[in-house]
Amino acid sequence: MDKIVISNNIRKLRFHANEMTQQELADKTGVTRQTIVAIENGKYFPSLELAFRIAHIFQTPLESVFSFDFQNEQNKKTP
Repeated sequence: MDKIVISNNIRKLRFHANEMTQQELADKTGVTRQTIVAIENGKYFPSLELAFRIAHIFQTPLESVFSFDFQNEQNKKTP
């Protein structure tokens, strides 16, 4: 079964938005800074609503903030 791998460009977008801090983005989206850190590090995936909020803040399409790919997981069976 394939595994979905989600990545994001939030750090790059923050840098290009006058070096917006994680706290500033958190304040604008209504979440904690720790949530933004976790999303940037790929340890937490935002709700669809939060993902759209982030894209709206950067005035960019959702696909420019988040992307996904399928990673082939090989089932390891022992004889």
